[in-house]
Amino acid sequence: MQIEITDNSGLAKEEMLAAALRALEKCGLTAEGYAKLLCPVDTGNLRNSITHQVEPTEPAVYIGTNSEYGPYVELGTGKYYPGGRQTPWVYQDAKGQWHLTHGQRAQPYLKPAVADHVPQYKAIIEGEMKG
Repeated sequence: MQIEITDNSGLAKEEMLAAALRALEKCGLTAEGYAKLLCPVDTGNLRNSITHQVEPTEPAVYIGTNSEYGPYVELGTGKYYPGGRQTPWVYQDAKGQWHLTHGQRAQPYLKPAVADHVPQYKAIIEGEMKG
């Protein structure tokens, strides 16, 4: 009796990575959608800048914004940010009006877009991995 063994572990590993990347893409799109729904809107710039990116070498998916004020909206400023400035300050707006502020309260849109939907992301990943 002769037995022949074929090693398909490389192919299996490739298929698992491809399924994981598909799952991460779906999770990223879903989280991006939730973040856009939660994002406060004035001009729409912040909401429109929210995106996701899959990093295949990790593998991981990142959701965020390249807007310079995105972190201030998410985390708050001044006395509303842990360790932030406790004293008020003044600033001049684009119309030349002066304003006194103690900071801005946090309006999280990224963290809850991920943290509040973990079961959905788990289901997406399980569905893709089962094929």
